[in-house]
Amino acid sequence: MKLVVLIPAHNEAAGITATLDSLRAQRRAPDRVVVISDNSTDDTVEVTRRAGAEVWETRGNAARKAGALNQALTRLLPHLDEDDAVLVMDADSVIAPEFLETAQRLLASDARLGAVGGVFHGAPGGGVLGQFQRNEYARYGREISRKGGRVMVLTGTASAIRVGALRQVAACRGDVLPGTPGQVYDTLALTEDNELTLALKTLRWDLVSPDECRVVTEIMPTWRDLWHQRLRWQRGALENLRHYGLTSVTWRYWGQQLGLGAGTIAFGLYLLLVLITAITGTWGWHPLWVGVGVLFVVERVLTVWGAGRRARLLAVPLLPELAYDAFVQAVFVRSAMDLVRGRAAQWHHVGQEAAT
Repeated sequence: MKLVVLIPAHNEAAGITATLDSLRAQRRAPDRVVVISDNSTDDTVEVTRRAGAEVWETRGNAARKAGALNQALTRLLPHLDEDDAVLVMDADSVIAPEFLETAQRLLASDARLGAVGGVFHGAPGGGVLGQFQRNEYARYGREISRKGGRVMVLTGTASAIRVGALRQVAACRGDVLPGTPGQVYDTLALTEDNELTLALKTLRWDLVSPDECRVVTEIMPTWRDLWHQRLRWQRGALENLRHYGLTSVTWRYWGQQLGLGAGTIAFGLYLLLVLITAITGTWGWHPLWVGVGVLFVVERVLTVWGAGRRARLLAVPLLPELAYDAFVQAVFVRSAMDLVRGRAAQWHHVGQEAAT
C-alpha cells in the first residue's frame, strides 16, 4: 500500500514546517508528500521546498480548499492503485508519530474501510478562549473513543482515504451524490470534510477514527475568528443535509441538528427563567437542584480530565463554560436564520501567524 500525503495550503508559511516535521517523524514514512499551494502570496512555496517537500501550485482555482484538492487528485489518482491511500492533511496541523502506521494497518485489514480519520485536539496557547476550545475538542475526542472510533464527521485536519473510495465518489457525483461529475470534492460545500463523510457513508464505506490517530490543530485566536469558523462549520453542515435530503444515512445527522435546536431553545428558556426569578425576588436554593448542579459540575470535570489541570480548573466554575455553550448555540441560531434567508456564507481564512 502506498500512502501519499496531500496538504492544501493558502499562506501557511509560518506553520507548514511543523506539519512537515510531523510527517518526517512518522513510524511508517509516507511514500510521497505534496503541498498544494493555493493562491499563496507569502513564502509558502519557498519554505516548503526548503523543507524538502514537493510543491504543486493551483491554476485558476476559485473554489478554495476543495478546488485545490480536486486539481491535485485529478493529477494524482491515475497513478495509484485501488488499495493505496491519500492522507489529506491541513497545513496548520501536526499528527502523532503512529498515525500513518495505524491508518495503513486498519485499511489493510478491512476492505470495506474507506477512511481512517484523526481525532483532533487543540494546540497550546490562546488564553482562556483557547482552553474553551481545547475542552470542547477533548470532550469530542472522548465521545469518539467511547463509541469505539465510530465518527460522525471525517475530520479535514487529517484523514487517510482509500483511493478506491475516492474514485467511486468522483464517479458518482452528479448522480447518486451532489456535485460535479468526476470531482472528488463538492466545490459548493462550505465544509468539505462533512460533505465527503456523507458521500462515503452514502456509498456504504465504513469510517473510523482511532485514538492512535491524534491530530493537534490550530485554535481560533479571537472570538471574532471563532464566530466565523463555527458559522462556516454549522452553515456548511446544514447546507450539506439540505443537498442530501433525508436518507438512511442522513437521518442521524438531521436528528443531531434537531437536538441542537431543542437544546438551544431549552437553554434559552432556562436563562429566561433565571432572569425572571432574579428580578421578582423568587430566587431560592433547593437541595434537589443543588444536587443536580453538583452532578453537572462533576460531569464537566471528568469529561476533560485527560486534557490536564487547566482544563479541569476551567470546568469547575461551570458558568464560564455555560457562557461558551451559549456562544456556540448563538452560532447555530445565526446559521439557521442565514440559511432560511438565503444569505451567502463566508470562508474567513485565518493564517497561522494570526492563530499563533
